[in-house]
Amino acid sequence: MALGKVLRRRADLSQAELAKAANVHKSTVGRIEARQQMPSLELFAHLLATTGFDLVVVDREANVLRPMRDKEDLMDGAERRYPAHLDVIPDPKPGEWWADVYGLARPPETFHRDRAYRDARRRRSQWEVRVAKYRHDPEPKEVPF
Repeated sequence: MALGKVLRRRADLSQAELAKAANVHKSTVGRIEARQQMPSLELFAHLLATTGFDLVVVDREANVLRPMRDKEDLMDGAERRYPAHLDVIPDPKPGEWWADVYGLARPPETFHRDRAYRDARRRRSQWEVRVAKYRHDPEPKEVPF
């Protein structure tokens, strides 16, 4: 991984110094740089952090994707996380909360109850990032938010 050597040199460290700072064996750093070993994502992120860099995910416009965090206001009344298959919408806009039609009090978060809508949005998202299962499928319909 040529990137490993670039990072190490930018941090002005030898292989032995990087290995010691990252608490890994010197031969591990050497094998990664020689492309004889592919580091796990966890190890790569650790080596990046050791050299003063961070691993981030960006979209096509270079906007950084921030990780979701468990917030107290994103849990239900019994302090449970919403199920993983539901896409939580913090601070829903008018019409985004499923109970708007009933005039119920608005919570700080909600999710789309319409399963077909959620599945269509998830399918579109999977197609856009080219998940192997959908790589050769035709483009799905755009799902309005």
